[in-house]
Amino acid sequence: MKVLLVDDEKHVRDAIRLLVNWEQHGIDTILEAPDGESATALIAQHQPEIIMTDMMMPIMNGVKLLEWLQANAPNSKTIVISGHDDFSLLRHTLKYGGTDYILKPIDPDQLNEALDKAIQAWSKDEELRQTNRELNIEMNTIKPMYWDKLLSGIIAEPSTYESAAEQLDKELQLTRNINECRVAILSLDTMERSVKNKFSQNMDLLFFSLINICNEFLTTDGRGYAFRHWHSDTEIVLLLWKDLLGAEAFLEKINEGMRTTLHTRVDFGIGRLHVFPADVTLSYQEARDALRKRNLKARDTWIHSMLNPAKAPQAALTFTQYEEKINLAIRSGSIEQIEEAIQQWMDTVKLSEVITLEQLDLWWREYTVMKRRWVQQFFSGISEDKVKEMLSDEPTSFIVPLDEQGILSLSQWQQELTRSIVHMSKMLLENQHKDKNVIFEIAEYLQNHYHEDVTLQEIASRFFLSREYISRKFKQEFEVNLSDYLGQIRMSKAKVLLRNPHLRISQVAEMVGYQDEKYFSKVFKKLEGITPNEYRKTSNSI
Repeated sequence: MKVLLVDDEKHVRDAIRLLVNWEQHGIDTILEAPDGESATALIAQHQPEIIMTDMMMPIMNGVKLLEWLQANAPNSKTIVISGHDDFSLLRHTLKYGGTDYILKPIDPDQLNEALDKAIQAWSKDEELRQTNRELNIEMNTIKPMYWDKLLSGIIAEPSTYESAAEQLDKELQLTRNINECRVAILSLDTMERSVKNKFSQNMDLLFFSLINICNEFLTTDGRGYAFRHWHSDTEIVLLLWKDLLGAEAFLEKINEGMRTTLHTRVDFGIGRLHVFPADVTLSYQEARDALRKRNLKARDTWIHSMLNPAKAPQAALTFTQYEEKINLAIRSGSIEQIEEAIQQWMDTVKLSEVITLEQLDLWWREYTVMKRRWVQQFFSGISEDKVKEMLSDEPTSFIVPLDEQGILSLSQWQQELTRSIVHMSKMLLENQHKDKNVIFEIAEYLQNHYHEDVTLQEIASRFFLSREYISRKFKQEFEVNLSDYLGQIRMSKAKVLLRNPHLRISQVAEMVGYQDEKYFSKVFKKLEGITPNEYRKTSNSI
C-alpha cells in the first residue's frame, strides 16, 4: 500500500514517519508533499490508498484538497492532522470523506489507531469494488449472449419483438417509431482461410472482434446493431434501422474498418427494405440467399444483394457422377490414380462460369455421404462409433477455400480434396495390412479377454506361435511389450469402474483380471502415479 504525507512543515512529516510502524500496516511506499497542489500531482501519478494531510498550508490548503479528493480520488482514505481545534474544519473533514481528525502535537497511539481504521475502511471498500468488478465482468460476458439470443429470436419469430420492445428502446435506441429495417449478414463461411486459421484455437475471439468492429460503426449514431446469430455457427447478423437507402455504402465503410483492423475484407449479404418487425425474417432470408448465391469465381463486390443477383449456375453438376472412378482409385492405393480421378472432377468444375456457396454445400453433402458409404464398404462389420471415429479427422462443414481477393481457389480445393481421399485410401491399406497381421488379432484378443488370467504361454498356444516371436513382433508393432499393453487395457477399464462408488477396490481388481487386491494397487500406482483409492477420490471430486 501507499501513503501520502501532506504538510508544509518538514519536521512534522519526519515525525509522522517515525511514529508509525509502516511495515506492520502493510505500507511499503511513503510519499511526501509540502502543499495541496503538489499533493494532487502525486495522487494522480501514484494513487495512494491513504492520505494524511494538514489543513493550513500555502498554495492549496487542506480544505481545498479534501474537496479535490472527493471529486478526483474518492477511493482514497484521508486522515486530517491539524494544529487547529476548529469545529468548522472538523465538519469539513467529515463532509468530504475524512476518516479521522487528529490534533497536533501528534499522539503515536492515536495516529496508529487512525491509520489502522483508515486501512480497514479502504480494504472493506476495495473488497466491495472487487466484487462489483467481477459482477460487471460477468454481466459484460452475459449481456452480449442475451442480446444474441433475443435478437436471433426476433429474426426467427418477429412477434417476440413486443415483449422486448422497451429494452430495445432503452439499450439499443430501437424505438417503437422505427417501422422499417434491413438485415445484413456476415458469414465466416466466406472468410479468407488465413484469418480463420489465425483464430482457429479461439473462434469466439474472432466473432467478438468482428462484432465489435461492426458495432463501433453501427452504434455511434444509432444505425443498428450487430450480433451473433444464435441459430447458426458461422453468421453475424446486422439489424439496420436508420439511413436504410445508404446501407450498402455504410457496409463498405465497415469493411474498410475490417481491413484496417484485421487486414481482411468480408462478404456481406443484405436484404431489401421491409416492414419492422413483421417482415424482418424476410429481409434476413434475402441477405442469406444473396450470400449463398453469389458467384465465388468472380470478385465484383463485397456487398451482395438480391437486387443484383449473380448469374444463374449452369445445369447441375453432381459429385456422385465421379463416385465410381474415385472409389476405384481409393481401392488401388495409388496416389497417381487418385490425383487423376480428382483432376477429371476439377476439370469439369472449371468449365462452370458460376459456382455458388449453395452449390459447394451440395457437393460437400454428396461427398460426406460418399465417404460414409466408402467406410462402411471398406471396413465391413464395424460399429457406428468406429465409423464416426474414422471420419473424425475430417471437418464437420465445408471450409470455402478463398484466395486473398476472396475468390474461390480451385487449386486449394483440389489439394484438400486429394488429401482427404488419399487419407481414406491409406486407412484402407492399413486395415488390409492389419487383417493379415496376427499381432493385431492378438491385440484384439487382449481387448476382449483382459479380465481373464491371460498369459503369454496361453496366447502362444492359441495362435500357434512361439512366445519369443510374439514378444518381439508385439513390441515392434505397439512399442510396448505384451504385458504392459494388457496392463494399460486393465488400468483403463479399472479407472472407469473406480468411478462407481458402490464397487469395492477388491471387486474392481477382480473385474479387470487381478485376484490379488494389493498387487492390483501396486500395478495401478506404478502406471498411474496414484493409488486406486486416491484416483477414486480425485475423479469423483471433479
